[in-house]
Amino acid sequence: MALSAPAPSRVFAELVPAQAPTPLTPAQAGRGGPPAPSGREVHVSGSAELSAGPDRARVSARLSSRKEAAGAARSSVTRRLEYIAQTARQRGVPVCIIFSDFGKMQNVCNLLIEKLGTSVTISPPHFYHTPEAVDTLRRQVCVAAVENTRRKAQEVCRLFGQSLGKPLLIREEETREWGGHTESHLPNSPDLLTLQERIQNATAYASCRVFAVFEIKGKENRRNKLL
Repeated sequence: MALSAPAPSRVFAELVPAQAPTPLTPAQAGRGGPPAPSGREVHVSGSAELSAGPDRARVSARLSSRKEAAGAARSSVTRRLEYIAQTARQRGVPVCIIFSDFGKMQNVCNLLIEKLGTSVTISPPHFYHTPEAVDTLRRQVCVAAVENTRRKAQEVCRLFGQSLGKPLLIREEETREWGGHTESHLPNSPDLLTLQERIQNATAYASCRVFAVFEIKGKENRRNKLL
């Protein structure tokens, strides 16, 4: 998965003076409620953008044969169809000709055209993403945004000689997805596009922006700073 240039991000820091902790109510204490906030927090906003190329390609083959008798033409087409299936199996490709290895796809298509000539017509490949690949991209861009936000909060704390504590709030504020094709949406691309252009057109992009609040623990340990 390629990492594209991150979108501009804004960093907001709010250093709140220490306040006396608010005591828990008897109901909260009885049920083990959350600890009172320390009042020392850093608020940070960050984002990330990732892209993922298609992980599947589909091609279709149309066979034709001209014979004097219909039975002979049908037999000719059947033999060619069996040859296509055999060629795919020998190269570890599913017989339905859905490819996950685009190099093998090119080799198989070229070989079929070479061996069968004008009797076979192979469509340009349609590249797309499986639902699993799309879900993986969504998770990865969210995790990347959270990690970017944590690093920025850490840098803000170091700027003031403070140490970053645990996260108090992480909120996903905006997600965007664009480009890419799924299995159920395979648009017809112009025949003049190259293989790489088709792959680029089917590349999916996703961005995520998160807002987070982290606890400020106190003075940064000089020994850790030197490390």
